[in-house]
Amino acid sequence: MSVGATGGLRTSPEQRAATATVDIVVPVYNEERALPGCIHVLREFLRDQFPFDWTIVVADNASTDRTLEVAEALARDDESVRVRHLDRKGRGLALRETWRASTADVVVYMDVDLSTGLDALLPLVAPLVNGHSDVAIGSRLAPGARTVRGPKREFVSRCYNGLIRLSHGARFSDAQCGFKAARTDVVRPLLDHVEDDAWFFDTELLLLAEHNGLRVHEVPVDWVEDTDSRVDVTKTALDDIRGLIRVARAKAAGTARVPDLPRRPAPRAAHPDAVLGAPSGGRLWEVLSFAVIGVVSTVANLVLYAVFRLWWPVLVANLVALVLTTLFNTEANRRFTFAGASTPRGKAHLQGLVVFGLYYAFTSAALLALHGFDPEPGRALELTVLFAASVLGTAGRFVLLRSWVFRSSPGKDEE
Repeated sequence: MSVGATGGLRTSPEQRAATATVDIVVPVYNEERALPGCIHVLREFLRDQFPFDWTIVVADNASTDRTLEVAEALARDDESVRVRHLDRKGRGLALRETWRASTADVVVYMDVDLSTGLDALLPLVAPLVNGHSDVAIGSRLAPGARTVRGPKREFVSRCYNGLIRLSHGARFSDAQCGFKAARTDVVRPLLDHVEDDAWFFDTELLLLAEHNGLRVHEVPVDWVEDTDSRVDVTKTALDDIRGLIRVARAKAAGTARVPDLPRRPAPRAAHPDAVLGAPSGGRLWEVLSFAVIGVVSTVANLVLYAVFRLWWPVLVANLVALVLTTLFNTEANRRFTFAGASTPRGKAHLQGLVVFGLYYAFTSAALLALHGFDPEPGRALELTVLFAASVLGTAGRFVLLRSWVFRSSPGKDEE
């Protein structure tokens, strides 16, 4: 491993000593051609426009070409560049080991293709240095972001991030942009709980951060697709879905809790006479919010059911349509209708599944009764019966959600 001194702005040692230190990691695998240009552009930007002490760390994870040789040559020529070599492949592995070994105040990583505009680097790091946030991510989907990429990658990205929000209630908008930073004292305990060594590393880190109450800051970025990308989209997508299921199981089992993290204090009003909490409209607001979410869910359920009936039998089509709309419905009600409830997210979704089971049994019984009375009902009649059963089931669902799943429990904070 080649080691050099810390780089930074062209200022005096006394001035640099008062600033935070930042390690900027560039993970690489077989990038002998792209690496020199990346380091040159990044180094010039940091010297001219970055106000903190910085070091560039090239994390070579088992390259089979001349990448390591090129990286070590760059480190010999510039003391602000360091090299860390790993004998095993995996971007997540390279980031975990390099971040874990860092002694800087803040750790950053960016892709070697520099697809993300470097103007977003300071907004990414500043909230971590001043303590406002714990993790910061560049987002290609946040308001204000500007991206240039093909329709296939745009569609896959939006579907994947939507799946994360539906299945885990995530608040961040873009899990996989290769432009992230974290406070080292916060991310180090998290790294011990991140299992993935490849592309799911980013998502798993963010899900664990949010689950443990950390603040994730998003920065809208300018991003241009690298047409030379060697990522296998299909394999990566399947691995990501398996990862989402694994993290959900860890949350349910309680193993996703990280005990050694510094905890943020509960929010508190700055003015002594201010009242903390969002305004509530009481029962009327709950009914209206639940009704709006219910209408959207019912329409979505009918549309999905009608589509699935083109291929599947009645009960299978109803089950799949309800599972998809229930994920949305439970999370939407948790966030909006019963926002003041203290039920932990995992427990809410578990109880929501029980309510879903009752709802599914009721609507399925209605469809079976219809088919028992008329073995070949028209599609319009079938949808009408399903709509009526959905309305009655929704009323029962509201009662159970309010009195059981999201029952208020003063004095407890939501997990």
